[in-house]
Amino acid sequence: MEVRADAWAVDAACSGNPGPMEYQAIDLQTGARVFHFGPMKGTNNIGEFLAIVHALALCWQRGLHGKIIYSDSYNAILWVKKRQCKTKLERTPDTEQLYQIIARAENWLRTHDYRNPVVKWETQKWGEVPADFGRK
Repeated sequence: MEVRADAWAVDAACSGNPGPMEYQAIDLQTGARVFHFGPMKGTNNIGEFLAIVHALALCWQRGLHGKIIYSDSYNAILWVKKRQCKTKLERTPDTEQLYQIIARAENWLRTHDYRNPVVKWETQKWGEVPADFGRK
């Protein structure tokens, strides 16, 4: 399978685990940043999950039902398919705001029948996902 240009790539970055987490989406046709969120205390997997849901919700809002969403996170793709963020991050006053965002994302997934394909970005074949923050 080849990478389609009519797509968005998403990725997250986290300094520490947990730590300051952020995520973004890049339009593969233009190279432009579609959105960016964070940083806030979280984990990389949560950021990857929220990035996919954010992309799906934005596509839904804009009527972009055929746009592919690429993510290099197998776990996040699985969580989106199951419509549940299976994080083990401790719920504390520091993470409460993030847990509210997760609940909103899970609710969106349960109440919307999105059609956008969510595809695993094959890093070994295609290189780093274009939304990568470049901090490795």
